[in-house]
Amino acid sequence: MFKILSAVILILGLSTNGMADIYKFVDKDGVIHFTNVPVDARFEALGWEVEFEHYIGAYESVIQKMAARYKVEPALIKAVIKAESNFDPSALSRKGAIGLMQLMPATAVNLKVSDPYNPHQNIEGGAKYLRTLTGLFGSDLKLVIAAYNAGENAVIKYGRNIPPYKETRDYVKRVTTYLASYRKEASISNRIARN
Repeated sequence: MFKILSAVILILGLSTNGMADIYKFVDKDGVIHFTNVPVDARFEALGWEVEFEHYIGAYESVIQKMAARYKVEPALIKAVIKAESNFDPSALSRKGAIGLMQLMPATAVNLKVSDPYNPHQNIEGGAKYLRTLTGLFGSDLKLVIAAYNAGENAVIKYGRNIPPYKETRDYVKRVTTYLASYRKEASISNRIARN
């Protein structure tokens, strides 16, 4: 569970005994950059716990478990959570979507999620839904991501293409960017774990 945390500590050159301040900025492509030595005015200080412990400490094990159970890439689950709720289990959208993976009440019922505010249930429901969408759209992750946002019927209606909604197109770009970041993070963690 703490392998990723260890990787980030090593990458940043931090000591676990004397934790330095962490700075972050998100570039124009949505890629998140962290440092303990901010050399650019775009970096802003943040508490270590704010960005990392949300999912590393509390959600990493359940993400890995549900990814394995439903054969969904862990990085995709994380990318959707990041885009949907920024790892806030109490998130509630204006449209009524709930929790980490922002399940709509009707979707939650269909996925047998009795408490969408429960992180374990919410992640399981979201992973199960991503599995269903993968079954519908195969390996085309952009369509899977678009369907998670706009619904599978919208993707089918537009000839199995990303619907022409600005919100959905922006969402696909954002999740795809997060996905690349989480894949890179997993690759670094795996290399460190093997050494």
